[in-house]
Amino acid sequence: MRGKRTTLVHLIYFSRLSLSSEPQLRTSQIGDITRQAQKKNEFSVITSFLMIDQNFAAQVIEGERTLVHETFNRITEDQRHRDVLICEWREIPKREFVSSFKVVVRGGPSEAQFAKANLMPAFQRGTPKASAILALASALQTDAMSKQGIDHLFI
Repeated sequence: MRGKRTTLVHLIYFSRLSLSSEPQLRTSQIGDITRQAQKKNEFSVITSFLMIDQNFAAQVIEGERTLVHETFNRITEDQRHRDVLICEWREIPKREFVSSFKVVVRGGPSEAQFAKANLMPAFQRGTPKASAILALASALQTDAMSKQGIDHLFI
C-alpha cells in the first residue's frame, strides 16, 4: 500500500554569503534579511530556520510545495547568496520548526552547538549533509525554546 502523498515539504540548502566583513554593516544586512524573510514567510505560511557560520548559510524551509519552491527561487536570485546548493527536498508529515523565520549566527550562546556540529569543513568543501544541517537547526531551536521554558512542541 502506498503512503499518502502530502504537499508539505522541507527544503534544506546551503550557500556562500556575500555580506560585509565590517561587523556593524554585517549585522544590519542580516537584520534586513530577517525583516524581509519574516514578512514574506508569514504571508506564505512558511516556517524556516537559517544558520550563518562565517560566510556560509544553511537553511531549512518548510511549507506547501509551491510556496517553498517560490521562496527558494527568491533566495537563488538574491545577490547576497551565491553557489546555492540544495541538500534535500522531500515531503514531510509535519513541520519541525515553529518560526516563520529564525536566524542564528555562530558565536556567543550558539557557539557550542555550532562547534559540536562541526559543519565548517563540509561547508568549505561544498558537501554539507542535510541530516547534519537539520540536526543543528533542531538543536538550536530546542536550546532556544528551553531557555524560554518550553520543553516540547505540539506541532
